[in-house]
Amino acid sequence: MELSRCVLPRRWVRRLDRLAIEQFGVPGIVLMENAGRGAAEWLAEHVKRGPVVICCGKGNNGGDGLVIARHLDNRGIDVHIALLVPAQSLSGDAATNWSIVQRSRLDAAYYELADIARRAAFSERLTAAEWIVDALLGTGAQGEIREPYATAIEALDAAERPVLAVDLPSGLDCDTGEPLGPCVRATLTATFAATKPGLIRESARQWTGRLRVFDIGAPRAAYRVLAEEMRSAGEQPPPLDGN
Repeated sequence: MELSRCVLPRRWVRRLDRLAIEQFGVPGIVLMENAGRGAAEWLAEHVKRGPVVICCGKGNNGGDGLVIARHLDNRGIDVHIALLVPAQSLSGDAATNWSIVQRSRLDAAYYELADIARRAAFSERLTAAEWIVDALLGTGAQGEIREPYATAIEALDAAERPVLAVDLPSGLDCDTGEPLGPCVRATLTATFAATKPGLIRESARQWTGRLRVFDIGAPRAAYRVLAEEMRSAGEQPPPLDGN
């Protein structure tokens, strides 16, 4: 079975990442690079010249967005990175990619949405975009959508521009396919490593738009280990190797 056709809920897709990194030695930044590059290549098929405004949150989802920015820039597409959290709050692989985009002198700014002027500037950027990239919240998002993300999501939807969602539309629960509050309405959703069950529910189509799954380089052997762990936990694993 093609691994990208697997369906894994939040708990297990996050475990797959840990297995790939900790047991099989694939650096997390390699997984992030593969995810961001795949999404960027897909988006580049739809963008004419830009600008593309890439909205980045704090975690690995935001790090994916920074990778996307770099690869779009390499293709000559005009990009602007809208950081919704202070740069110093980034950590790990996301911080590494922030350092890369800074040294590359990509156009980027932090938008403090509690400030009326900065909120207006953010909305203007979105409205002027050819495409928007939603790299705000990833699969870990659960419960009430908090600030600054709730305001950012509302601004993305109000801009009425086509949106590529990174891994899932921000505000959507990846397991249930139900919105947690304000939710991005994506034109395209680039999800990674496996399909999440909420993304393929009929009710989620209005949020996900066209869905595509990207292989990020987790070894097939990591999926096999995951399948054994799922069986041990009394859960049905996805079929692998045609079995």
